[in-house]
Amino acid sequence: MKSRKDKILQTLLRKPKITINELAEAVDINPISVRHHLTNLQMEGLIEAEEVRHGVGRPRLVYSLTEEGMERFPTKYLRLTTRLLAQMKESMPGPLVTKLFNQVAEDLASEYTSQIQGLSMEERLEFVKELLAQEGFTVEWEKKGSEYQIHEISCPYYQIGIAHPEVCTVDQTLISKMLALPANKVRCILDGGTHCTYVVQPVAVKI
Repeated sequence: MKSRKDKILQTLLRKPKITINELAEAVDINPISVRHHLTNLQMEGLIEAEEVRHGVGRPRLVYSLTEEGMERFPTKYLRLTTRLLAQMKESMPGPLVTKLFNQVAEDLASEYTSQIQGLSMEERLEFVKELLAQEGFTVEWEKKGSEYQIHEISCPYYQIGIAHPEVCTVDQTLISKMLALPANKVRCILDGGTHCTYVVQPVAVKI
């Protein structure tokens, strides 16, 4: 059975930048106990807190895993990947680096081209949701008016993206290719949002 400490760490892995009350609800223990565990985890260097303003009033504290906390999970590649990307960016022009990330997404999308042919928009969205889940994302989508919003609740690239935001082009390009429509990013966790959101606007058919 997982300890409460492990449950808190796993919750922060899936949902970075959440409050004590949100953590308490997610792991099903009272906020006072959560605060106690968070204090210990901060002392161990596994999590960090930051103040975030949310409208009028006092800022609130949100919590995330540190790099050391991330490495408690099967992500030992994090430091190596970050260093490799830094070296690549020093050796190559910026546009070429972005092009490489785009090509990674395009190659992945091409593997599934035959499986999405003939699917409706919402069927494609479900397909994208499952595909991104296989890549380590937690994704939800919703329809608002004539557009679709795709929310990435958690992102496996988050820690890498802090130093190398170009990596975000991978999922954006993948979504665009799978839906055959531009996916416009309107919210990003790297800019302080709680998650990333893409908006897709289907082309209206003129009669």
